Formats: sequence, C-alpha cells, structure tokens
Amino acid sequence: MVSKDELIKQISNSLGKARVLKLGQMLSEQQFALGDLVDVTFYHDKVIAFRATWILENVLLADPLKYEQDLEYLLSRFKDVKHPGPQRHYAKLLMHLTDPGMLPAIETKLQTLDLEPAVEQCFDWMIDPKVKIAVKVFASEALFNLRYRYPWVAEELENQIKFLMRNGSPAIQSRGKKLLAQL
Repeated sequence: MVSKDELIKQISNSLGKARVLKLGQMLSEQQFALGDLVDVTFYHDKVIAFRATWILENVLLADPLKYEQDLEYLLSRFKDVKHPGPQRHYAKLLMHLTDPGMLPAIETKLQTLDLEPAVEQCFDWMIDPKVKIAVKVFASEALFNLRYRYPWVAEELENQIKFLMRNGSPAIQSRGKKLLAQL
C-alpha cells in the first residue's frame, strides 16, 4: 500500500504519460484515498503538485463513480489552487465533471454541492492576465456547462469571452467563437 510520502517520493522524478497512467492505476487498485491525492496536489513544490494533479485527473476521470463521495472535498479545495499546472488540471476536471454527457450519478451528486466557489475561481482565472491560456479555455468550458445551474454565469461568461477574444490567442479565438455561438 502506497502512503502519501511514498507517492511524493515516486513523483519527485520525471514522469511521462505512461508512468502517470501506471501510477494512477496502481493508486486506484490500492484504493488510495482520493482526498490524500488531492492533498498532494497542494504540495509546496509546484512540480510535485503538478504531477499529483495530472495523476488525479487520470484517476478520477477513469472511474468517476468510484470517487463520487470524494467530489465534495475535491471541489472544496478548488479555490486553493495556486500553481499554473494544477490550475490547468483542476479546470479540466471541472469541465469534464460538469459536461452534459457525464454519468447521471455524478450529475446528481454535483447538484447537491455548492459549486459557486469553483465558478468564482474559474472567472478569477479567466480575468487574471498571469493565468495560462489552457486554464482559461478549460475554465470557460466549465462555466459554459454550469450556465443553466447558475443563470448569471451566461451573461458574465459572454462578456469575459468577448474581452479575451479582443487580443486573444488562436486557442481563445477558436473556443470563444464556439462558445459564443452556443450562448
């Protein structure tokens, strides 16, 4: 059984996609507590935090139902994410978890949780000029997915997308046009 300290030691070395998937599978098979993995994503070393978040994304999205009871803790930590790498993965996780095609049990679970802190964090990331484009793109998709749950999101999201598109990268231009057309 892998402990948090052993996991930190293992991810202290360089990881590729294959190693991330292998570690994720091992953690899942050993029923490593998702809350403990979430905690490692806040490790003081931003490289280790990034690697832990990369593993978290793969573990959670491989079997969201297995971690349904852990979603509240995961989302409660959303506003604590500070490093750029983890921001990307947390925004991507929220995007996938709120996707209309997500499993009904996960949708039902999310309905019982207060997602407004995560929504506010996504807007903060979209507004912050220091936040990387990938984070902004995933955050905008997550917000788009939550526009019916929080009706005020649609108008604010439209304004933020238009603002980002004024001088935005090709990624923002492409995703922005798509989202604005659907809004």
